[in-house]
Amino acid sequence: MIIFVKLLLAHLLGDFLLQPTSWVLDKESKKHRSIYLYIHTFLHGILAWLFVGELAFGWFALALALAHGFIDFLKLQFQKKNTKRNWFVIDQMLHLITIVLIVSLYKNLTVDFSVFDNQFWILITGILFLTKPTSIIIKNTISIWTPESNYKNDDSLENAGNYIGIFERLFVFCFILTGHFEAIGFLLAAKSIFRFGDLKEAKDRKLTEYVLIGTLLSFGLALLIGLLVQFGLVHFG
Repeated sequence: MIIFVKLLLAHLLGDFLLQPTSWVLDKESKKHRSIYLYIHTFLHGILAWLFVGELAFGWFALALALAHGFIDFLKLQFQKKNTKRNWFVIDQMLHLITIVLIVSLYKNLTVDFSVFDNQFWILITGILFLTKPTSIIIKNTISIWTPESNYKNDDSLENAGNYIGIFERLFVFCFILTGHFEAIGFLLAAKSIFRFGDLKEAKDRKLTEYVLIGTLLSFGLALLIGLLVQFGLVHFG
């Protein structure tokens, strides 16, 4: 485990702290012809070897560096201006997977399928239910009260409300499982404060009631699922 942590630290240093913006711009401009792509690749190998601190890890550090360079090469070749965000996520996920594979090979680790026990399935079901499925349930439930188009705020970020709802439900879920019920009240109060300005400016009772119904449904479902999962973990986990 500690080797994974060391390699992750090496990755964070090499990919973010020790990679100037000028290197990134040069790589995006010249792609595989950029000298900084190869310096960046070499740096990752050196950092990985130094941090692990074992002579035998040298070949694995080389393999990690080459894999890192190849992943960066693919990203530079295929990413476009409008897909940079997607490729950033793909790039980082591939780097993380590579680190896990290198650690597994070096330590001769095998996959422990015992982690996929009853508790795992109960937890993952609860978490996934609180994301998009719950958003759709809430949307359909309160659709009969949806304000007219002239009530919508054109300055709002796209799908921001949906993501805010998902995050707040996951927070409530975590608070219940960790026994911090008081934090749920703090979260609800914080959201109410931020929402107060919008509702005050709207000066419309229907919009206020619509937002309150959605918020209470969101928190209510999060509480319900959290308590059900907690019950399941105790009695069936």
